[in-house]
Order: sequence, then structure tokens, then C-alpha cells
Amino acid sequence: MDTRLIMMQLAYLLSAVLFILGLKRLSHPDTARGGNQLAAIGMLVAIVATLVGGGIVTWQWIIGGLLIGGLVGGLMARLVKMTAMPQMVGLFNGFGGLASGLVAAAEYLRYTHGKVVESGVAVSEVPLDSSLSIMIGTLIGAVTFSGSLVAFGKLQGIVTEKAVKFPGQQVLNAGLFLGILALMGWLIISTPGAIAGADPSSINLWYWGLWIAAMILGILLVIPIGGADMPVVVSLLNSYSGLAASAAGFVLNNNVLIISGALVGASGLILTRIMCKAMNRSLANVIFGSFGEVAGKGPVAKGEKRTMADVNDVQADDVAMLLAYAKQVVIVPGYGLAVAQAQHKLRELCDNLESRGVNVKYVVHPVAGRMPGHMNVLLAEANVPYNQLYEPEDVNPDMANVDACLVVGANDVVNPAARDDPNSDLYGMPIIEVDRAKHCVVMKRSLNPGFAGLDNELFYLRNTMMLFGDAGDSIGRILEEVKQL
Repeated sequence: MDTRLIMMQLAYLLSAVLFILGLKRLSHPDTARGGNQLAAIGMLVAIVATLVGGGIVTWQWIIGGLLIGGLVGGLMARLVKMTAMPQMVGLFNGFGGLASGLVAAAEYLRYTHGKVVESGVAVSEVPLDSSLSIMIGTLIGAVTFSGSLVAFGKLQGIVTEKAVKFPGQQVLNAGLFLGILALMGWLIISTPGAIAGADPSSINLWYWGLWIAAMILGILLVIPIGGADMPVVVSLLNSYSGLAASAAGFVLNNNVLIISGALVGASGLILTRIMCKAMNRSLANVIFGSFGEVAGKGPVAKGEKRTMADVNDVQADDVAMLLAYAKQVVIVPGYGLAVAQAQHKLRELCDNLESRGVNVKYVVHPVAGRMPGHMNVLLAEANVPYNQLYEPEDVNPDMANVDACLVVGANDVVNPAARDDPNSDLYGMPIIEVDRAKHCVVMKRSLNPGFAGLDNELFYLRNTMMLFGDAGDSIGRILEEVKQL
């Protein structure tokens, strides 16, 4: 074996080890930064090994891609707000799928145009294993790309956040999927018959038809899923992008790409399972029976419509008095915290309360926000100590002894209907039981429903106080009032 090839494979092995160690360290916030750095070093090693040992024909496209990609990535890192991070992650998933699909397409065209040379002879027949990998990579890549664009559009508000459904939708999806499988089988059988030098345009036309059909399938799979299920969709599409990368690794016979893609695919599936468990729903129920009918225009209670007269509207000084003299305070962050970028003010308020002897805990629901871990990232940005972050099951049993809960922009994850109302679409989803605390303060801009599009009975309970307005401004006013007490 060529020495250069041996060194490249050893570098790939080192990269794979670094990926695994980095992924392991990502499981805890104290080691997550170091884990991310290990994985980045592993990727750098893999890229350098490929460029040095892969027999690069021309460097112009590579250098151009590095410059353009680095510029776009740098601008995104600087300009994209934390509130837009979920849709940005969805977009990245789509780009990953597209890249993997284009790798499959490039290899397919190389074979059908006789550009693969072995022992000085042009090879036009696609080996069965390569053909299978190309077709699978094309299918997963195209579905991931178009599905991720729809998820991005829903999160960005470009596409309706409602679950888009129509009669016969599942039959259409099933028929389209079976048609795609049949087309893939036909292409696998037909492609080896392409003769080098002959016009392969007719076969290539069917291949591009496979791309179009797979992209349509990706759109049809995501549009019936509502906004409330987007955390699950984002994690699932992340898994798809990993599987697409792994398929591209098989196409290129690249071990490190196979391993890294498999790691992303497996971790994405594990995360998807965690999200589904947090919602007490199966993945099939999320995909085929979503409850994300987003209204966004006002309360949508199934019974009598509630108004502002039905809530206990309070001011910042009332909340400050309650928090300052409490013994135990529970903070429940939600998407409204991200919108207001109020995490730093919230940390300052909690620090002030702790200096007064108040025991403060942050309770983060797994599906809070619009992507997995959204609230954890937000609180980490404000340097909230990890030992103050709790899972709902750690706090719920003792919630009756909590003096005050401060709900900052959360909605569906604190809706008592998920626990008490069998007729609610949220029923069965584990929640943070803030309604059982002695007092609950909910900070929201209005009585509008959350991403699930359902009215929240919590707002109208006797022990609930509503503080309306921008979370950043409200927390700032509360902080000033607490300082004066």
C-alpha cells in the first residue's frame, strides 16, 4: 500500500477518535466547549489529510470555496440573532443534505460519462455497491435539503407555521415514496448499460427526475407538521443530514466521512427520541398527527373566549416584592426570553435575589424554545451556573413548596391542560407544574397562544399573576424595584 495512503488512513482514524471523544464531552456543559474544540481539530485533521493525500487535481475551486464559505459563515456568526438560531440550524441541516446529494450526483455523472479510469481504461459501469450508495445518498440528501428548507420557512415565518394537510396526503406520500424506490431500482439496473462515449442524457434525465421527486417528498413530509413539533423536526433532519453524509462516504469510499456521518445520524436519532419522550408522543405521531396548528392571533380556547378581564394583571413592583421576600424561586425560561434577549438581565436579577438569601432554580423543559437545547444555550450565554439548571421531574414533586415561579415567555410547556384535560391536543405531554406553586408570575407580551396554538388555562388561575410587556423591559423594572427594597 502506498505510504501516502497509509498516512491518510491513520489521520482519518485519529479524526474519528477525536470526533467520538468530542461527542462524549458534549454531553455535559462543563466539558462541552472542550468537546467542540476536539471535534473541530478532528475535522481539521481530516480535511488536511484529504487535501494532502487525496490527489487534488486543482486547488482553485477549493480555495474559492474556503474563502466564500468562511466569509458567509463569519457573517452568519456575527449577524444571526439567538432567536434565529433554530431556523439557522435547520438551514445548515439542509445544506449538509444538499452537499451529500451533490457528491452522489457528481459520482453518478462521472461513471455515466466514462470519467472513471481504472488501469488506463475508462469505466462506464457502476459497481452495484457504488450504485446503491449513490441512489441512497441522492434520496436522503434531496429529502433533507427540501425538508429543511420548509422547516426553515416555518421557523422564519416565510411558510405558514400551521400543519398543512389535505385529503389523501398520506396515500400520496406513500405512492411517491414507492415510485422513488422503483425509479432508484431502475436506475441501478440501467446505469451499467451506459457505454463510455455514448450519449447518457436519457438515463441522466431519469436521475434528475429522481432528484425532483425526492425533493417533493421532503416538502410533503414536513408541511403537515406544525410549529409546535419543530424541535423534533429539527433534530430528525439533523439525523438525516448525518445519514446523507455517511452515504456520501460510501460513495467516495471515505472512512472518516462514513464514521462522522454515522455519529451525527445516531446522535440525531437519540435526540429525536428524547424530544418525543419529552412530549410523550411517538415519532410516528409527530410526523403523521401533529398538533401544531399555530394561530398567533389571540386565544383559541375550545370553550368561552377569555379576555384581559379574566386575568390578574400586575405591575413590576408587585412582582419585585413577591420575589424579594420569597425563600424559593423557580425560573422557567421560554422562547419569549430569546425574543427579548433578556437572559443577561434575568441572570442579574437572580444574582440579586440570591444575595438576599433566596434559593433560585432554573427549570428547563427539553422542548422549550424552537430547537433542542435552545434555552440551555441561551442561559449558558448569560453564564448561568449549570448546577442551577434542573429537569422538570427534579422540581415538580416539590413544586407545592415553591414560593414563586417566574415564567419568562414559556407557554405550552407550562399548560395544565397537558396534565388535566384529556380532550386537549397537549394531553399527556409532561409539563413544568408551575400552577402548583404558591404564586406564579407569567411574563408575556399578550394572551396569544404558544406554538401549539392552544389557550393556556394557567393564565386564568387564582394564584397566577400576568406581567405583560417585553421580557427585557419587565425584568429590568423588577430588578430596579428589588434593589430599592
